[in-house]
Amino acid sequence: MSQYENNDVPYSSVGADEVPSSPPKATDKIRKVSMLPLVFLIFYEVSGGPFGVEDSVNAAGPLLALLGFVIFPFIWSIPEALITAEMGTMYPENGGYVVWVSSALGPFWGFQQGWMKWLSGVIDNALYPVLFLDYLKSGVPALGSGLPRVASILVLTILLTYLNYRGLTIVGWVAVLMGVFSILPFAVMGLISIPKLEPSRWLVMDLGNVNWNLYLNTLFWNLNYWDSISTLAGEVENPNHTLPKALFYGVILVACSYIFPLLAGIGAIPLEREKWTDGYFSDVAKALGGAWLRWWVQAAAATSNMGMFIAEMSSDSFQLLGMAERGMLPEFFAKRSRYGTPLLGILFSASGVVLLSWLSFQEIVAAENLLYCVGMILEFIAFVRMRMKHPAASRPYKIPIGTTGSILMCIPPTILICAVVALSSLKVAAVSIVMMIIGFLIHPLLNHMDRKRWVKFSISSDLPDLQQQTREYEETLIR
Repeated sequence: MSQYENNDVPYSSVGADEVPSSPPKATDKIRKVSMLPLVFLIFYEVSGGPFGVEDSVNAAGPLLALLGFVIFPFIWSIPEALITAEMGTMYPENGGYVVWVSSALGPFWGFQQGWMKWLSGVIDNALYPVLFLDYLKSGVPALGSGLPRVASILVLTILLTYLNYRGLTIVGWVAVLMGVFSILPFAVMGLISIPKLEPSRWLVMDLGNVNWNLYLNTLFWNLNYWDSISTLAGEVENPNHTLPKALFYGVILVACSYIFPLLAGIGAIPLEREKWTDGYFSDVAKALGGAWLRWWVQAAAATSNMGMFIAEMSSDSFQLLGMAERGMLPEFFAKRSRYGTPLLGILFSASGVVLLSWLSFQEIVAAENLLYCVGMILEFIAFVRMRMKHPAASRPYKIPIGTTGSILMCIPPTILICAVVALSSLKVAAVSIVMMIIGFLIHPLLNHMDRKRWVKFSISSDLPDLQQQTREYEETLIR
């Protein structure tokens, strides 16, 4: 686990205009993910549709809810997507943000980044089987509690885990089909709502009655995880070209999938703010189009939860594979199935989902948000540090701003992170701190296991030698 002895390690060759050719990889025979599936994988990593945004209206009223989903992407989503595009093309491998942080801050913080992000992803994924059953229990009351509910969660987790096992390209095209099915009912609902729209309903605001904790957490939860796609960069067809474009299209798709349903639902239905909670869009659909549209929205919601599950599990499991390929986890995590998928990473992620599925919705969202916030701070620091320490390193996609602009771009999302952390409950903060302490202990334990040769750690021969490229970078500067 000592592959990052130099903490300032650029991934690719360092000439400002030089993009080195990579040697053929053993994984080149595995079918890569193309543009359209990648866009929908990003869509499901981040969003999955407007399911869950209803709480923003309940917490802050129509105007603030709409403004939140218009302004928040500029504060959070776009900076995070831009950083992911730059760093993901600079480090096009499955370690993703773990490699970014390791290169900038050293292996200890790289491992902590991997631990916190993987844990927050698994916590997040534990939510989706529960929500899937919540949408179905109105028609099948037995799924509401007891043994049938537990058995259903297990069966659903096993089926979706098997889909991930069969290959990322299959997951990508399934995500496309699910995404189209999930978005279409809201397009229909928007068209039906046009004659009934009253724009004055969009402007209702009551600053004296705002639940800021719920409001910010709802916005944050529905517009984060843009960096998750970086852990699949090694599986993407021509990532230097495909990844930035897919992130651009993803930002537009996600923003539209939130704003237009909110405009239709708020503008066409008399405001009853207390009813705007999870699942209220199905009531809006019934009021506007009838029972058939309500069933379509409910089916779309259930489908969306499955889409988010398979996308998140893909990201989490390939992250573990990427960490093992860099020698940060035991070598057996890097083993691939005959379909090219990380079998052990998938099993670990699925086990975590089952163990955490007993948590409530609010506890899941708050806990994963806090862990995710800490990870994002490390990413911002890594991004700025690499800009400062290695400005001439090859970046196939580079945000067109200088070092000062890079720092300024990270300030608004950092302030937002501080607000989310400050508003978290003591219980959530305590649980998150315990999880971080566990990560601090696991890293030296793995180092000890490596020194004693209890398990094997190795760096994949398919990946560039980061230390060698650091020496080439320094020699270029001297010349």
